[in-house]
Amino acid sequence: MHAMADRNPHYRIDPFDLRLFAAVAEAGTITAGARGVHLSLAAASARLQALEQAVGAALMQRAKTGVTLTDAGRTLLRHAGRLQREMEALHAGMAAHAHGVRATVRLLGNTAAISEHLPPLLGPFLAAHPQVDIELRELDSQDVLFAMRQERAELGIVADYVATAGLTTRAFREDRLVAVLPATLAPGRPRAMAFAELLAQPFVGLPAEAGLSRFLQARALQQGRGLHHRVQVPGFEALLRLVADGVGVAVVPALTARRLADPRVRVRPLSDAWAMRQLLVCFSSAQALTPAAAALLDALVVQ
Repeated sequence: MHAMADRNPHYRIDPFDLRLFAAVAEAGTITAGARGVHLSLAAASARLQALEQAVGAALMQRAKTGVTLTDAGRTLLRHAGRLQREMEALHAGMAAHAHGVRATVRLLGNTAAISEHLPPLLGPFLAAHPQVDIELRELDSQDVLFAMRQERAELGIVADYVATAGLTTRAFREDRLVAVLPATLAPGRPRAMAFAELLAQPFVGLPAEAGLSRFLQARALQQGRGLHHRVQVPGFEALLRLVADGVGVAVVPALTARRLADPRVRVRPLSDAWAMRQLLVCFSSAQALTPAAAALLDALVVQ
């Protein structure tokens, strides 16, 4: 087994050393790996030894037939691959700036905001601001607030049932959740129904990590029940199609039910108070917003 020297606390891992290590792991020999990154065998060996000293563990077992990664080496290889991809993304992002002044606005939102309210607004904004990119991510409202307080985004859109203390908010849109049922389960005249009435039926839902799924699961637990999902699908189009086929019931934004109307689906208002929400745009302060984020905020709230 390859003997380890004491860890060198002053050495800092060089990204090039990670590239060399990945090349050696892929090639199976130090000689071939060194050739791949244009180093001599002696230089490559010295750098690999320094890398092992830096991490304090043997990364590979050396033999005449080649090298075999240790457990520590396999762990480092996974991290090295991710870091190389991040570096490539960094270079690509900086290359975009080299062709002009660019800005990226990080925008978080709940399911209703991302799927229904934002698409009609973002197209015109991006067309009018060709030097601005938007990094968009869906989270439930509680997670949006957590991310905002950690300054991981400039703007977030949440439902008003969460506490936004410490953040500035602006009214964005009213959003109503409705029940959608197969026509065979909802004969007769339309009527409002409580969410608790749906819990006896199997559900069709979005993936478990979707903001709306997490919200509805929490509401079900408040009733002392869980949601029984027959199937969870990645988008509202598939969800409504499965409801129409009689697979189960669902809760969706009213705008979604209207946009994807199907004669085989019945839409019923929910009588629960939480089904009518005010969506809010939140941010740390107007003074802290970048010019691009401030322009996007104006586009979202002045409608």
